[in-house]
Amino acid sequence: MKGKLYLIPSPLGDGPVEAVMPRSVLEAIGHLRRYVVEEERTVRRFLSKAGLRGHVEELEFYPLNEHTAPQTVESYLTLFEDGCDVGLISEAGLPAVADPGADLVALCHRNGIEVRPFVGPSSLMLALMASGLNGQSFAFNGYLPAKSDGRRQALRALEKQSLRADQTQIFIETPYRNDAMLSDLLATCADTTRLCLAIDITCPDQYISTRTIGEWKKEKTNIGKRPCVFLLLA
Repeated sequence: MKGKLYLIPSPLGDGPVEAVMPRSVLEAIGHLRRYVVEEERTVRRFLSKAGLRGHVEELEFYPLNEHTAPQTVESYLTLFEDGCDVGLISEAGLPAVADPGADLVALCHRNGIEVRPFVGPSSLMLALMASGLNGQSFAFNGYLPAKSDGRRQALRALEKQSLRADQTQIFIETPYRNDAMLSDLLATCADTTRLCLAIDITCPDQYISTRTIGEWKKEKTNIGKRPCVFLLLA
């Protein structure tokens, strides 16, 4: 008998867990004792807030991040063999979306292990909802090239695709490169192209604003190292 894989969203910030996670989800994960996690310290803090305070030390944690070897992921099949259910939790937001946990989900499908996703916060969907941009046709592009030349080339291609298909282009960046990304956006895109910055979503200091590139150029905006989702529509 094999256990199931539960995909458990985690908060996007340090606010109250109940504000972003349905009570039914918090109750459902109470029986889990094994977790595959991107960052153990973050998950321990989340589970403690979620109602497992005093019991976190009884749990088992197995790492799955960008440095985890494929053979290690394969070995996690043994976690399900005794009928034990396993929870998958990423650093923030939905597991397996822009997250290495997707490898475990794929492994479970290949081996007949049931996958059950739970409801929770998604920075990408919340940003799209709040942007006022096209929610009928959109594409998530993950991380763009780290160097400015490659990043500007990618931005020009995304803007061209957005204009051709009337499609919202969504992408993210490592927080310490946020301001470099914004600088390249302002230097590369047409003044009429609309850009949404969705910063610290669901947190007390949340900031979401959509303006044209021309309007953003008139502002002295610094994102800093705050988590940000970028959305573009030409």
